[in-house]
Amino acid sequence: MSEFDFIERQYLGLNKMALTRRLALALFCFMAYYWRENHDKSGELYFVIGSAIIIFSVLLFFMLHFETRVFNGSIILDGLWTSRRIKIDTGSILSAKKVNYSKYIINRAVYNLHFKGTIRFYTRGNDAVELTDKDGLIYLIGSQKADELSRVINNKLK
Repeated sequence: MSEFDFIERQYLGLNKMALTRRLALALFCFMAYYWRENHDKSGELYFVIGSAIIIFSVLLFFMLHFETRVFNGSIILDGLWTSRRIKIDTGSILSAKKVNYSKYIINRAVYNLHFKGTIRFYTRGNDAVELTDKDGLIYLIGSQKADELSRVINNKLK
């Protein structure tokens, strides 16, 4: 196997939307625990649930959502355990450019989502690389290193 031209790992726990939702739920549990402890002394369950949510959130920081690799004329997107590995041949790509992933501040983490004529891969961040292939398919790959990924793919296209 040859050397990778580009590799990036994106972790599930770093998605803003999911992290905000989990932390808000944990905060609610801790506030309910505090209120119940000061009023009728039966709020231990809220403390346990809030602590479990925080521990789960920390564990998600280490859970790989997907990995992007570019080598041997291919772009390989490898997801979680049950996800299919996606292989895009760079010979079939017409263009690659850096774009904003979305106009929204908070976006869901997705893998191989077919939506509005594009195939989306996203964990976190604002930037993405838009690939257009010969069949007219558009791949939108969210990346923390979109400039580098775009540069590597464009070098492969030349």
